[in-house]
Amino acid sequence: MIVIMQAEATTREKSAVIARAEDFGFKVHLSDGKERTIIGIIGDDRVINREQIERMPGVERVVPILKPFKLASREFKGEDTVFPLGDHTIGGKEVLVMAGPCSVESRTQIIETAIACKEAGAHVLRGGAFKPRTSPYAFQGMGEEGLKYLAEAREITGMPIVTEVMEPALVPLVCEYADILQVGARNMQNYALLHAVGESQYPVLLKRGMSSLIEEWLMCAEYILSHGNTRVMLCERGIRTFETYTRNTFDINAIPVAKHLSHLPVVADPSHATGKWEYVAGAAKAAVAAGADGLILEVHPRPEEAMSDGAQSLKPEKFAKLVVEMRAIAQAVGRDIMP
Repeated sequence: MIVIMQAEATTREKSAVIARAEDFGFKVHLSDGKERTIIGIIGDDRVINREQIERMPGVERVVPILKPFKLASREFKGEDTVFPLGDHTIGGKEVLVMAGPCSVESRTQIIETAIACKEAGAHVLRGGAFKPRTSPYAFQGMGEEGLKYLAEAREITGMPIVTEVMEPALVPLVCEYADILQVGARNMQNYALLHAVGESQYPVLLKRGMSSLIEEWLMCAEYILSHGNTRVMLCERGIRTFETYTRNTFDINAIPVAKHLSHLPVVADPSHATGKWEYVAGAAKAAVAAGADGLILEVHPRPEEAMSDGAQSLKPEKFAKLVVEMRAIAQAVGRDIMP
């Protein structure tokens, strides 16, 4: 349930409500809005008297949250979640652009790509140091060496890094180098990993599983939020259907649906959604029009030489052209892509 405090409620009154809930063994999450403070109380509602809470000083009303995803829901927090990533923000008026290669292949490759992406208008550098691959014989990433190259690229460009973490034991290592932890589609329901990234308190990019319902996706975000880690981004990257002309089917519906159900920022990944660079620009522009708070795109200076996902990677010049086109669409819907 959520406890909506009166606008004039004092700090002591808020603390009293929190203490009462904790006495009953509940988890408590505080959300200070512009006009109201909301206290989320998570636990078995059979052991707490709702009327007692409503009678406490400073309480306006108590409302049960009906959605299974409590902390991620609009019922818990009506305002959009906005937080900084480097020199920019995600979740507000600005549309954030993340770009870079699918995987880090060498020091030269990641630095060259990072500089090109920065010059074209990217705000965050993406790149995989650990790569989950369908085949055990495919390139699996450079591991910690790749993380070091990413960190060097950050020093040169000033862009924060988003990279995938694949297992709980790797979270501390990745946190030493990265700024944003990515949970991949194959790991969306890896609950041990969700607990670990939640406990890290680092920003998390949570990709939707390739065959997952929107509610399942939001429930996985709930795992991260339950640790008090509020900097969570939902990433729509396409779902698996019967269609074979694209790698996946880009669920454009999921963007407005997720934003209606949840206050969390929504990022679109048209590269994995389409799987072919020829379709990436169209899907990316549609995502901006649909209300995406950010884009994550694969860019490689020589896609034909890429060790993973070259077919869906844009060359830097095509990426630069796309940023200009997306900026025009963002401005048309009352938003912007900042330089």
